[in-house]
Amino acid sequence: VVSQLAVGRDSLGMAVVIRLQGLPIVAGTMDIRHFFSGLTIPDGGVHIMADCVSRVELTVSCTNLLDKDLGSKSDPLCVLMLSSGEDRWTEVGRTERVNNCSSPSFSERLQLDYHFETVQKVKLMIYDIDNKSVDLKDDDFLGGVELTLGQVTAEEVKDKRAVVLELEGKGLDKKDLFGKSDPFLEFFKQGAGGQWHLVYRTEVVKNSLDPSWKKFTVSLQTFCNGDLEAVKMADCVSRVELTVSCTNLLDKDLGSKSDPLCVLMLSSGEDRWTEVGRTERVNNCSSPSFSERLQLDYHFETVKLMIYDIDNKSVDLKDDDFLGGVELTLGQVNCSDSDSDGSHDLIGCFTTKVSELQKAAHGSPVEFECVHPEKQKKKKSYKNSGIVRVKTCQGIVESYRQALPQLRLSGPTNFSPIINHVASIASNATQTTNTTQYFVLLILTDGEITDLDQTKEAIVRASRLPLSIIIVGVGPADFKAMELLDGDDGQLRSPGGEAVARDIVQFVPYRQFTDSPKEALARSVLAEVPNQLVSYFKMRGLEPAKVAPPKA
Repeated sequence: VVSQLAVGRDSLGMAVVIRLQGLPIVAGTMDIRHFFSGLTIPDGGVHIMADCVSRVELTVSCTNLLDKDLGSKSDPLCVLMLSSGEDRWTEVGRTERVNNCSSPSFSERLQLDYHFETVQKVKLMIYDIDNKSVDLKDDDFLGGVELTLGQVTAEEVKDKRAVVLELEGKGLDKKDLFGKSDPFLEFFKQGAGGQWHLVYRTEVVKNSLDPSWKKFTVSLQTFCNGDLEAVKMADCVSRVELTVSCTNLLDKDLGSKSDPLCVLMLSSGEDRWTEVGRTERVNNCSSPSFSERLQLDYHFETVKLMIYDIDNKSVDLKDDDFLGGVELTLGQVNCSDSDSDGSHDLIGCFTTKVSELQKAAHGSPVEFECVHPEKQKKKKSYKNSGIVRVKTCQGIVESYRQALPQLRLSGPTNFSPIINHVASIASNATQTTNTTQYFVLLILTDGEITDLDQTKEAIVRASRLPLSIIIVGVGPADFKAMELLDGDDGQLRSPGGEAVARDIVQFVPYRQFTDSPKEALARSVLAEVPNQLVSYFKMRGLEPAKVAPPKA
């Protein structure tokens, strides 16, 4: 069975690539003649298709990376390399840098083309980035993995739509000891197993309880798998660090005071502890104030602060004197923000859907209470930790721009299915108490209509509903049937002779406006909508809502 044909031309004439059950076979002109001998080619000819290529994206996370920075964790970044043969590699993308983190989850997705019939070797390389240069030669290499793209669980990019969001916070909690907060937002989507996966992280706004984050664009597939009703979670977090000081420590050294150092341990459950940081050593001091800050991610973990007397240069603490320590929850520790670390203090979170965010597209900001779950449990009087406001949520025009280049238009051109579908939506709207809804269907077409009778029938039925239909013809095709549907030269009737209740169709040939200002096309496209709307409400006997006179 021939599933696809790709036709090209070489120096010897015509050449055709035939895909037999997904396998490419190159055949010459005579081979093709013999192959199709005695076969009937259907109307419209042979369907021409390109090679089997899919756009995919990779999500990368790491655990327990090497710590290459002195006194803190690494600042990892992931680079995706694609093999071009013979030990040659080409960079095709890189994630953002995550500051001071040994187990990062990168929000930036890595995209590349997946060729089904080709073995594609890729490398994922992790670097510790300590400067602003894009050159990786002076950055520490933390590790990597080489594999084929077929071995990776990649997500195919099917949805070309995108959403544009602009958000701000109001009255967020103060998390700094001497300042405000340094808030940023993280968005998560829920996976099939119920787990939450990071999909986007905003920039940090320094020292602000009323931050305005930069407008950003993210694909709907990445954001919510294209499901506008999928539940999303947003965390509002702030960066923190711990400052440690001690008084009257034991003197373990003969003839002098101890040389203390503080180690921060994080509980991993069941009496298991992991070191996440340590301060500098302070020589000959029983009441030290450590200048090295201890940094970690704040999620109300249990931690230990352990003080040791250091008498050698070894990093192993087994042969050092233990001076004392304390075990507590991080919520009991005074935390202050850091401008350079990767840890964070939770301000609050909220759950929502993209469909809720899109309400901001109509000019009215949408607000969400930023709630801290632990504070909510502990304080009956607790209301929220501030407000996150969605200022704008765009994406319709941008979605068209991304989607249109991917479309491959083909016949037949049937209008009746889409008209009947939108008509059913308009019909349902007339059953509600809100009778002021009106719908406009925009159809872009590059071909002559093939279901003219069914379309006439659909338009006649839809003429009694709150609906207008705008058809824009693109290209050099013959659009005489479209002009017939417009009804400007006479009343449109169904094949059975029933006339439309009112004119609801406007046809515009795009080729007449190719050299005109865009305002001219917009005027022509929308020219008949006002009268069509008024004619519907008059037909239904609905008067405009009365507006109360302004107060003197």
